[in-house]
Amino acid sequence: MSARTETHAFNGAAGRIDCAVDWPAGTPRGWALVLHPHPLQGGARENKVVTTLSRACVQQGLVAVRPNFRGVGLSEGAFDKSVGETQDMLAVVAQMRELHPELAQAPWVLAGFSFGTAVAAQTYAALAEQGDAVLPSALMLMGPAVNRFQSHEVQVPGDTLMVHGEEDEVVPLSEAMDWARPRSIPVVVVPGASHFFHGKLLVLRQLVQAQLKVALD
Repeated sequence: MSARTETHAFNGAAGRIDCAVDWPAGTPRGWALVLHPHPLQGGARENKVVTTLSRACVQQGLVAVRPNFRGVGLSEGAFDKSVGETQDMLAVVAQMRELHPELAQAPWVLAGFSFGTAVAAQTYAALAEQGDAVLPSALMLMGPAVNRFQSHEVQVPGDTLMVHGEEDEVVPLSEAMDWARPRSIPVVVVPGASHFFHGKLLVLRQLVQAQLKVALD
C-alpha cells in the first residue's frame, strides 16, 4: 500500500473537527497529531511547516493527523484562544484510539507550530494530569508561542524538541528562551531562519526525523 491522504471528521464540543489524515506506506508503527498556527492569521493544516512535520512523521511510519482548528475550513465553532482547541485535541486523541484500536497502545507524537505549540503543550499537560493516559513518545514545538496562549501553567518533558528561528519576526527568540529557561528545555536555534522557516524546511525536517528516530526506537 502506498502513502495516501484521507479526510476524517472527529467530534468536538463545538462540532465537527475536520482533519486530514496522512497514511504511510505499509503498516503504521504509531501516529502523530500535528497542530497548525493561529486560525485568525491564516493558520490551517496546509501550512508548509505543518505539512513538513507531517511528512517527517509519515516517513518514520506514523499516521499523521492534521486537524483544522475551530472556524478553519470545515471545522465548526469559533476561535477560543487555545482553551476550546485543547479540549478538541483531547477529543481527537480519544476518538483516534477508538477508531484505530491497533494504534491505541502504539507510540504517538504530538507536534505543533506557533499557536499550535500552545495547544500541543496544554494537551500534553492535560493528558499527564489524567494519570492513566498514554503520553506521547515525543513532544515537538516549532516556533513556540506557548506563553502567548497559555491558559494555565503547564509542565512538559525535559526532552521536548523546541526549534526556533534565529530571526523569528513573529515570536522573538528571547520570548521562547524565557519560556524554556525555567523548564530547563534546550532550544535548537536555526541560524537565519524566520518564523515560517522559509528556506529552512529541510533543516527542520531533519531535526524532526532525528528526534523521531530516538523516540520511536
